[in-house]
Amino acid sequence: MSEHVKEPWQLLAGDLVAGYADGSLSPVQALASVLARLHAVNPALNAVIARDDAAAHAAAQASAERWQRGTPLSPLDGVPISVKDNIPQRGLPCRWGSRLFAEHRPARDESPVARLRAAGAVLFGKTNVPEFTLQGYTDNALFGVTRNPWDLARTPGGSSGGAVAAVAAGIGPLALATDGGGSIRRPCAYTGLVGFKPGRGVVPRADGLPEMLPGLEVIGPIARSLDDLVRILQVIAPAMPHALPAVQRPLRIAHWRRIGASAVDARIAQRVDAAAERLRAMGHRVDVTEAPAEVEDFNRRAWPVLSSTGLAAVLEPLRGREAQLTPALGSMLLAGRAWRATDLFEAQAVQRTLSEAMDRVFAGHDVVLTPACAAMPWAADQSHPTEIDGQAVDARGHAVFTAFANGAGLPALALPAGQADGLPIGLQLLGPRSSDALLCALGQSFLQHQGLPWRWPVLPQMESLPA
Repeated sequence: MSEHVKEPWQLLAGDLVAGYADGSLSPVQALASVLARLHAVNPALNAVIARDDAAAHAAAQASAERWQRGTPLSPLDGVPISVKDNIPQRGLPCRWGSRLFAEHRPARDESPVARLRAAGAVLFGKTNVPEFTLQGYTDNALFGVTRNPWDLARTPGGSSGGAVAAVAAGIGPLALATDGGGSIRRPCAYTGLVGFKPGRGVVPRADGLPEMLPGLEVIGPIARSLDDLVRILQVIAPAMPHALPAVQRPLRIAHWRRIGASAVDARIAQRVDAAAERLRAMGHRVDVTEAPAEVEDFNRRAWPVLSSTGLAAVLEPLRGREAQLTPALGSMLLAGRAWRATDLFEAQAVQRTLSEAMDRVFAGHDVVLTPACAAMPWAADQSHPTEIDGQAVDARGHAVFTAFANGAGLPALALPAGQADGLPIGLQLLGPRSSDALLCALGQSFLQHQGLPWRWPVLPQMESLPA
C-alpha cells in the first residue's frame, strides 16, 4: 500500500480487511468513502447505473458488528463490491443493458452473488453493460455510454466496461463480472486492471439470466491486485485453494504475437514482447510460436454463429418486441434467426476441433502468452475500431485473442503490461483446464517481478463537471 493512500476508497480489499481487524477502520466508513467517490466521479464515467444504499449500509453495519465481535464471515467481510448488470442481485434491477429487460427485477441472487453475500461482502451497486453484453464497448439505450477513467473520450471496452471503470476509478476495490468472449480480459487491459476468466465450471452458476452463450460465458472477478482477485475467487470458486501453489519449476510458455494475419497495434505488441522478456528473466522458457489455425477458424466461422443464435434463442419468447432493440442488436438477431440448424452444428464441430488443437498446444507448453486485445481503446461511443495498425478490421478485429479461450473452456488471466501514450496495455496468460490456481500464481510472481505500482487516473470531480 502506498504511503500516499489516505482515503478508504483508495485501499485494496486486503488493506480494508486489515483495517477492520485492527480496529483502525470499519466497513461503515469504507462504504461511505466508496459511495462518496462514486458521487464524485460517476457522473463523468457512467459506470454504476443502479444502487441500493440502504441495503448496502445495513450490510456494512452488520459486518462492523461481526468484526467488533471478532467473528467475520470471510476475508471479504465488509468489502464493497459491485455487480455487473447481467448478474441477478436480489433487491436491484437486472436490465442486461436492454429496454426489453427494463423492468426485470430478480427475486433471487445468482449463486456467485449469494456466495459473496454469505461471505459478508457489501454489494452496493450494478455496473453498466452493452445491450445483452454482446459488444466490445459499453453503451445502451437505457443508460448511455460508459467512459474510460484514463481518457474520458475513450471506451473502457465491453462488455464489463462499467465494472472496470468503477474499479479503476476507486468505486470499490472489486467487481463481479462475466466473460463470454473476452468481456473481463479486454476491459481490464484497457484500464490497467487484473481480471480472470475461470475455466469452465470452476465458478458454479445457478439462478441466472437465460444462457446467451451456452458453455462459453463464465463469472469472474476484476481487481486492482492479484491478491484481491484471489481473495474473491476463493469465495465464488469453491475448488480454488486457500493458498496459491508456488511456481516451483521453469514453465514452458508459448508466445503468440498475433492470430494468423490479424492486425495488432504496435504499441501493444511491444509491451507484450517486453513481458515475454521479463518472463524469460524470471527463468521461464518463452517460445515465439504460431497460434494453431483452429483459433482463427473459431473466430471466423464459429463465433458469429454461436453468439447470434444465442441471442435469437433468448429473444424467441419476446417476438414482436424487436423494435426495442438497438440497431446493432436488431441486425445480430436477424442474422441469428437466419442460420440453419446445420450451421449451428458445424459451428459446434469447429469448437470441438479448437479444444483438440488447444490440447495439442498444452502437450508441449504449460502456458500461452498473448496480448489481451489487439487495439488500443477507441472512441467511447464507437462500437469498434475500424482500423488497427493501418489495417482495416471488422467488428471483432480488436477481440481476436480472447473468444477462443471461452470456446475451449480454458482459464485465462489478464494482467497490466504497462502503458503507452498514457493508456494502459494488458497481456493475457492462458493455461489448460484445471490450471486456474497455477495461472494466478504465475500472474502474482510476474507482477511482483515487474514491480509496476498502481497509478490512479486523474478524473474530474462532480463539482467541476458542466451542469
